[in-house]
Amino acid sequence: MSTQQPIPASASVAIADRRWSIVSGRPWRRGAFLLAGAAQIITISALLSVDPLPATWSALLLAIAPAPLTALAAFMPPVIAKPAAVVAAVAMIVGILGGIGRTGSLFIPALVALVVGGARLWLAEP
Repeated sequence: MSTQQPIPASASVAIADRRWSIVSGRPWRRGAFLLAGAAQIITISALLSVDPLPATWSALLLAIAPAPLTALAAFMPPVIAKPAAVVAAVAMIVGILGGIGRTGSLFIPALVALVVGGARLWLAEP
């Protein structure tokens, strides 16, 4: 007859931390941060290139806002991350709609990752 070994307390804490990480959507928000940062760098380089992108409000919004806002959503506690995720999503939606023919479409993957991560953050228990 085999006896079961008790699970050490440190293992249960690690399991709980891993489960919280999956439920909270933190990997999705980190992915959104990386994707938004890459798209923002492309937008800035398009604004400063030899054949520059017109400096419209949507191009400037996408060149300034997404990476800092998604960084707040990805790396801050939930109290700050929840409103930052909403503001970042709104900024990206407005910028994408204004610049859909230019660099706006580059932000769509970041927006999808942010929406999934933000939804998981809002649905996670505090």
